[in-house]
Amino acid sequence: MPTYTAPVKDMQFLLQDVLRVTETGVPGYEDLDASFTSAVLEEAGKVASEVLAPLNAVGDAQGCVLENGVVRTPEGFKAAFEAMKEGGWTALDCDPEYGGQGLPYLMGTAVGEIFVSANMAFNMYQGLTHGAYSAIHAHGTDEQKATYLPKMVSCDWTGTMNLTEPHCGTDLGMLRTKAEPQADGSYKITGQKIFISAGEHDMAENIIHLVLAKAPGGGEGTKGISLFIVPKFMVKEDGSLGDRNAVSVGKIEEKMGIHGNATCVLNYDGATGFLLGELHKGMRAMFTMMNEARLGVGLQGYAVAEAAYQNAVAYAKDRLQGRDVTGAKNPAGAADPLIVHPDIRRSLMDQKSFVEGARALTFWGASLIDRHHRQNDAAADGLVGLLTPVIKGFQTDKGFEMAVQAQQVYGGHGYIEEQGMSQFVRDARIAMIYEGANGVQALDLVGRKLAADGGKHVMAFFDMVKAECKAHDGDARMVPFTEALKAASKQMQAAGMFFMQNGMKNPNAALAGSYDFMHLMGHVCLGLMWTRMAKAAYAALDAGAADTTFYETKITTGRYYMARQLPACATHLARIESGADPVMALAAEAF
Repeated sequence: MPTYTAPVKDMQFLLQDVLRVTETGVPGYEDLDASFTSAVLEEAGKVASEVLAPLNAVGDAQGCVLENGVVRTPEGFKAAFEAMKEGGWTALDCDPEYGGQGLPYLMGTAVGEIFVSANMAFNMYQGLTHGAYSAIHAHGTDEQKATYLPKMVSCDWTGTMNLTEPHCGTDLGMLRTKAEPQADGSYKITGQKIFISAGEHDMAENIIHLVLAKAPGGGEGTKGISLFIVPKFMVKEDGSLGDRNAVSVGKIEEKMGIHGNATCVLNYDGATGFLLGELHKGMRAMFTMMNEARLGVGLQGYAVAEAAYQNAVAYAKDRLQGRDVTGAKNPAGAADPLIVHPDIRRSLMDQKSFVEGARALTFWGASLIDRHHRQNDAAADGLVGLLTPVIKGFQTDKGFEMAVQAQQVYGGHGYIEEQGMSQFVRDARIAMIYEGANGVQALDLVGRKLAADGGKHVMAFFDMVKAECKAHDGDARMVPFTEALKAASKQMQAAGMFFMQNGMKNPNAALAGSYDFMHLMGHVCLGLMWTRMAKAAYAALDAGAADTTFYETKITTGRYYMARQLPACATHLARIESGADPVMALAAEAF
């Protein structure tokens, strides 16, 4: 069975050496000194290793079962959920007014990674609840907040998001779920929603569904959509639970992975719902939840890869196969361990350099969200909006690829279920699809985010990269980082220029290159992260850090990424500049 150990030292390096959180001036960050963050992360790591990770394979093997309208979660899940609640982990970065601990979003992100790595399917129950909490917190009335948030913060009640219908996924303007206004101000919700993660289960007293539906007078398309709070059980004025609402489970989907999470078809048959936010402006309210969810899914991409990588490293050091071509490294044994072979090293370095770079990008993104919410920093909000499709799309694509590489280290044993590597691959695959399939993320990036606010956010990003490189002029140690980053940034700028010159007259010229652009920008982002990490590692060494091996390992890993991964930017640029013709040349009938 696979094991997992929280990478606390790597996280501390990002928080304390790279982001230097206590020096940022962000309200709340002054409390995030090394001793405090270490204590939180170490304790989360214990919960992950001792409680959640042992249930990962159990959830995969048993899955969820629908019995008489109630979903039974896998053995051990309910007790683990109680342990999470009792430890206060569900309330970590929630508003203290509603029972939360008020820590920054960045700390919730770091702890979230640990829990996802240990058991992705399990963590989705509380993760989706957090998203629903955020939407109600941002758009709800005072009464709605008082009614729902304390119980959602504690996860006595959990939450969901209901968007997709059988005939529409991405194109929400086509949805058919109806909301009929009632005399008392409530609505009757009627329709069917599919792919609802954690849509029904036995671990909470109530489930608060956030449902997109169309109320009369809203017009066509997404402009006519409203968002409604639809509780599984009605909530009485005194906060106690009343009658069961008219929402039921049609079935549980049989999925490729994340078996421990119940993915439900939900039928709304005149269920009572309450408007959340403004009428006919439900997309704005839902996007509060969706943007958070997309960053969370981007985290899932590398967090599962981290768990897979840890086990691949252990296997590569233990499994004896073949001899080192430069001379036996285990002469007393029948063969040398796998890790002596260059191709195994290549695979492990791919995994290690991606995971650590993606963690840095995600933590930086989380810190930008804190800057926006805690300092009303509009520039930070614009920048994280630009980065969100990259974090979601690039990191889940590469995270799946790295999980496959980790499985490959095992050879034939990687294909055998008892080793557990198959589950990492299968679980990671969903992250490329849900919360907006990655092709849609690429379209959002190129079609919307690049031009947002006159392009000032992408220009600010380029300026940031340029300033980072210039800051190291004269430091020969940083040349492998800055020269590679400069080249990659210029290639990203050239791609953007191609879109500007060709996209207006032929929009397909931009859209055909959008996926390549998302990956090109992803590599530039990780190149920027590795440059910052190298700078921090050299600074620690210069200051006489005791653990020189740790910092030297960071630098070596970063040099690998710059030398072996950033050259992919040239390939992505060449594909982009080939335009739409190679992509669109065949008639639909020719496929």
